Amino acid sequence: MFFPNLKSSQKYKTTYILIALNIIFYIYGAIMGGNVFVTGSNVTQILGQYNLLVLDYGYYYQLFTSMFIHASIIHLGSNLLFLLIFGLRAEEMFSLPEYLSIYFIGGLTGNLLTLLYGVHYLSVGASGAIFALLGACIIYDRKSTQQSIISALAFAFIIFIINIGANVNMLAHLGGLIFGLFAGYILASRSKTKNQNQYTINYSYQQQY
Repeated sequence: MFFPNLKSSQKYKTTYILIALNIIFYIYGAIMGGNVFVTGSNVTQILGQYNLLVLDYGYYYQLFTSMFIHASIIHLGSNLLFLLIFGLRAEEMFSLPEYLSIYFIGGLTGNLLTLLYGVHYLSVGASGAIFALLGACIIYDRKSTQQSIISALAFAFIIFIINIGANVNMLAHLGGLIFGLFAGYILASRSKTKNQNQYTINYSYQQQY
């Protein structure tokens, strides 16, 4: 279901671009911080989401740049693996504007919820955006094929629980996931209505003919 056919992966562009951007940002952070394995605080506090700077000093750009900054090379690798899986799957389901909207608005939703942690909280990573893709994919798959969405919600909840741990931004995950589920449901409903309308038009035309 979620593992795309990599033999035809040449047609996918957006996911690879996002992966490349994350790698570029990490390399930049490694150069600026002087450490390949861990991103320095001088980078995370400026390009990550440092709630103090966002809330008290208006560094709103951090709500977006933090999606491309990762705490360590392990953090980067795990996120990019899931981005590859769910990103390629999302490209099969959604148009480019839909894909990008789910990714960035989902990530932004998670980052806005992260502000609830308080001014001293520092967050980095693309997890919120990736969870948005995850939620959108699983709910769209069930809804568009007229299957029960209960199993999709259960699967999403299980994935969320599995990823709970120390130093994990649960609010970012939750915000991205909820937005993704909502967006996937709406897009699947619109797709179903569009297909029904096209069928009605084609059927009426054939009857008249």
